[in-house]
Amino acid sequence: MSLSPYAPIIGLFALAAAFALFSVGAARITGPRRYNKAKLEAYECGIEPSPQPVGGGRFPIKFYLTAMLFIVFDIEIIFLYPWAVSFDALPIFGFVEMVLFIVAVFVAYAYVWRRGGLDWD
Repeated sequence: MSLSPYAPIIGLFALAAAFALFSVGAARITGPRRYNKAKLEAYECGIEPSPQPVGGGRFPIKFYLTAMLFIVFDIEIIFLYPWAVSFDALPIFGFVEMVLFIVAVFVAYAYVWRRGGLDWD
C-alpha cells in the first residue's frame, strides 16, 4: 500500500495545523496584556450583565423558532442546488417531487409566519 496519493492531503492538514499553532502563539507573544474588569466580564450587547438564576435562565421560544427556520431553509438549499444542476437530466417525476418538497417547505414557512416567529420584539 502506497501513501503517495494521500501525501498532499496530509501535507495540507500539517500546514493548516502549523498555521493555527503559529497564529495562536504569535498573538500570545505580541498581543497586549492589559486586563481589566470590563474585559473579563461576559459581553451582552452593551447591557450590564444581570445575575442568572441558579438553574439558568429561560430563553424565549423565538430563539428556537429562528434556529429551526434557519435549518429548514438551509436544508431546502441543500436539496435545491443539486436538483437545479441536474434539472435537464431529470424527467417530469423530478420536477413534481421538487414542487411537492417546496410546498412542504412553504407550509413550514407559513406556520412560522402565522405563529409570529418572524416578528422580532
